[in-house]
Formats: sequence, structure tokens, C-alpha cells
Amino acid sequence: MIRDLLRDLGAALAATLLVVTAVLVGTAIEREDGTLHVNWPPLYAVAHPHVGAGTPAALAVAVAVVAYGPALAARLPWRALLAAAWATATAWTFSLALVDGWQRGIAGRLTTQYEYLQVIDRFHDIPSTLRDFTHHILIDSPSHWPAHVAGHPPAASLTFVLLDRIGLGGGGGAGVWCITVGATACVAVLVTVRVLAGEVLARRAAPFLVLAPAAVWMGTSADGYFAAVAAWAVALLALAVTGGTGRTGGAGRAEGRGRTGGAGRTGGAGRTGRAGRTGHRVWAAAFGSGLLFGLTCYLSYGLTLFAVIAAGVLVLGRERVRVLPLLFAGLAVVPLVFTLAGFHWWEAYRLLVERYYQGAGGLRPYGYWVWANLACTVLVVGLATVAGLRRAGVALVRQRGQVLRRRDASGSAAEPRLALLVYAALLALLVADLSGMSKAETERIWLPFAMWLLAAGAFLPRPRAWLAAQATLALLLNHLLLTGW
Repeated sequence: MIRDLLRDLGAALAATLLVVTAVLVGTAIEREDGTLHVNWPPLYAVAHPHVGAGTPAALAVAVAVVAYGPALAARLPWRALLAAAWATATAWTFSLALVDGWQRGIAGRLTTQYEYLQVIDRFHDIPSTLRDFTHHILIDSPSHWPAHVAGHPPAASLTFVLLDRIGLGGGGGAGVWCITVGATACVAVLVTVRVLAGEVLARRAAPFLVLAPAAVWMGTSADGYFAAVAAWAVALLALAVTGGTGRTGGAGRAEGRGRTGGAGRTGGAGRTGRAGRTGHRVWAAAFGSGLLFGLTCYLSYGLTLFAVIAAGVLVLGRERVRVLPLLFAGLAVVPLVFTLAGFHWWEAYRLLVERYYQGAGGLRPYGYWVWANLACTVLVVGLATVAGLRRAGVALVRQRGQVLRRRDASGSAAEPRLALLVYAALLALLVADLSGMSKAETERIWLPFAMWLLAAGAFLPRPRAWLAAQATLALLLNHLLLTGW
């Protein structure tokens, strides 16, 4: 026990040293030649100690989750836990955003010169704009798109165009949308963990998903919304490959047998009806997952790497052959619609790479950011996640033979199965890092991957101490720095 704790603290210390090194080296490079293009490396932020209207609420949420979160997560009925997790994550994110005030913290974030709301008026004729979209990606093209519009497929911009058309226009409506929807990502992760690795670990992960330092950037960032879409795509896939029942463990099936008894009491017709309903749920979940994966790829080019996480889910599932046709059918819908409308993903991505190197991406040194990005990730997920990943790695190595024991997902196989899931997310993140297309601002860009790493908190004993560390980090970052992009 003591030895494991010391190793956890050693992992946290190593991560802290990585962050300190990134700050010191980055500051020296920026002062020397200014090639990093950030004011407080490795974060896109400026030093600005401040408090605001959200400070008391943020402190209250942090204290409540640290004090009561683990106990409530263990005792609440499952559906009530999901609702409480979403509500608390929403409150945590809103309160942190409001530390900067309503205008600077929420309403103004998506209205800057780089953001999507700058181009709402250019989408008055959506089909025409989609056909012409790639002609405005390069900096030297006529009326080139702002950085974030050019850097993403048009589904990202279309989201805010459609919000504007239904009366949720302006920075306030867009900001509330991103925070409210983005907070559902923690629910999607909990659903996934429960069906793949059992309810016990899902409940232990819940407070860490709620009280995440990532909330500093989830509010307000379109990437928080992207994170939720991608997370629900994975959650639906997990439901599909586990039979759509929401139960994977042997205990759950034993309970079912205890309640229904033998065939003489339930009847063949009843079993057939239930099987039919289960089959429909599986098909709906598989098709819905594919639909959301397709949308994810048209929200952000880099989120195609969620295929790595999806592959991990498929490895852990038992219905792979059954769900793949409907998964791919759903996956084809969004690409087909955009292609028929005149937007060609591969051509746009090729132009984006060129645009990336026309701007700051072409100046920022790969040799610094390839490891400083990981320091950014430490600040997003917190030291508890680092320690949890260490324990997850140990579980995966020591119990790797248990990973595919689908009949015991809530027993001895639970920990290595969860470990495989979080390490699939870590692998996707590392691929993004090595690609060279993520240099700086990864505290925002990698939010979709970071949400899955947070589940590693389920491996930690003494959760209150680690949650206190998570909350302290988030509060310090939000009150000492002014983040933005």
C-alpha cells in the first residue's frame, strides 16, 4: 500500500517536473526568438491574477465534490448518478468560466477574430458556401476563413449557423450551448466505462470526470462540444458491442436469472420478445454510433483519431460482427451528405495542412512542442490522472490475460479492461502529438481525448485527497492565468 502510494507520488512529481521544465524552457525560447507564439508557455495564456463572480461558486462546487462526491457516487441510483454528474460538471464549468465574467468568460469567447461566429453571415446560402468552402482555406485566398473556421470541416461552423437560425445566436447562446453540451461528455464516458468495465469502476471514476481541470478550457470552447459528440459516439458503440443492455458483468446476468427463473416461468415468447427488443437496441446504438462518428470527423479533422478508441471498444465487445455493418452504414451518412453538397474532406484537409504551415504552425518548433504538449496535457487532466494512468498501466501488464474475459467484466477483468480503454485514448493523443499538426493550444484541441484519460482516477485509493489536488490545480490555473485563443 505505502509502496504503491509512493509510486503514485513519484509519477505525479515527474509530471510536475515536466510542466516546470516546459514553462522554463518555453519562456527562454519565447524571449529569445518569439517562435512559440504563446505568452505563458506551454499554455496559450497570459499571467493575470484575478477573481470574479464565479469564484465563490467554483469553491463551493469543489468543496462539495471533494467532501461528498465519492460517497454519493457509490450510493446514488445509476440514473440519478448520471444526472448528478452532468449537473455538477455543468456547474463546475460555468463557475470557472464566470471567474472571468460573463462577457470575457462566456459570451465573448466565440466572437473573436479567430472564431466561428465571425462567419455566420457568409452561410446565408449553405449549399453554395459548402461548395465554395475549400476556396477560402489558404491565407492567400480571397476572403480567407478565420483560423478556426479554416482549421475545421464545415460541420463545426454549421453548428453555430443553425443555432443562430433557431434563435440562439451571438456569443452568449453559443457559449451556453458549448458548456451545456460539453458537460455531457462525462456522462458518455461513465456509460462506456460501466458497460465495458463494470459499474464499480464507473462510480469510482465519476467524481474525477466531474471535477476535472479540463473544465477551465471546456468553458467556453467549441472543442468541448466536439468532445461530447465524440464521447457519445464511443458510448453508443460500447452499448452496441455489449448487446445494448447496459450490463456486462456476470453478476448482472446472475441477477437476471434469479428474477426470471427457468424457461417454464418466463415462456419462450417472452424470451423472443426481449431478444427482439435487445436486437433493435443493438442496431440503433450501432447506427447512431456510426452517425456520430461521421459527424465527429466533420467537426474536427484530428478527431478521426477516435478510430483508435473505437478499436479499443471493439476489442472489448462481444458483438463485433453483428454491429459492424450498421456502424459503417451510419458512418457513411454525414460524409455522403457533405460530399453531395460539394465539400470534399480530403481536399480540404490537404489545404488545411498547407494553411497550418502558412501561419504560426510553420514557425512553432516541433522539438519543443512534441514534449511540451504533454506538459499541457498534465495541466488539463491533473496529477490524479497521471497517478491513475500509472496504476492502469500496472493493471494492464499484470492482468493482460483478463482483458478479453467478457463474461467477467465486473469482476477480475474490470481493471485491465478499463486500462485498455484509457490507454487507447492515450495512444490516440500520442499519435496526434507525433503528427506535428498539434503544436500549442493542445489544452483546447485535445479536450476530446483528455476526457477519457480522466477515467483513470477510478484506480486511485484515497480519492478525496486526489480530488482536492485536481480542484486546487483548476482553481489556480483559472485565477492566476487568463486563458484564450
